[in-house]
Amino acid sequence: MAKLKLDLHDIYNRGKDIDRELNRVIEEAVEKRIGEVEIIPGKGSGQLKKHVLRFLAQPHIKKLYHRIDKDRDNFGRLFVYFKHPRKM
Repeated sequence: MAKLKLDLHDIYNRGKDIDRELNRVIEEAVEKRIGEVEIIPGKGSGQLKKHVLRFLAQPHIKKLYHRIDKDRDNFGRLFVYFKHPRKM
C-alpha cells in the first residue's frame, strides 16, 4: 500500500503553512488513491497535534478520509487512512 509522510517540524510555528501542507498532502492522497498518510506534528507541547486534529475534523476534510489513528508508541505521530472507491 502506498503511503505519504508529512513532517511538520520545520514549519511548526507558521499556521498558514501548516494548513497549506495539510491540504496538499490530503489532496495528493485523494488524487493518487493513496491509502495512508503519516503526519508528524512532533511531541512538543501538544499544540501542533491539536491544530492538526482540528484541521482534520473540519467537515469538508473529514469526508475525504476513513479514520485517524494516534500512534500509541509515539505521541508525536498520527496516521490518516483513506478508503478509495474501486475503479470500474
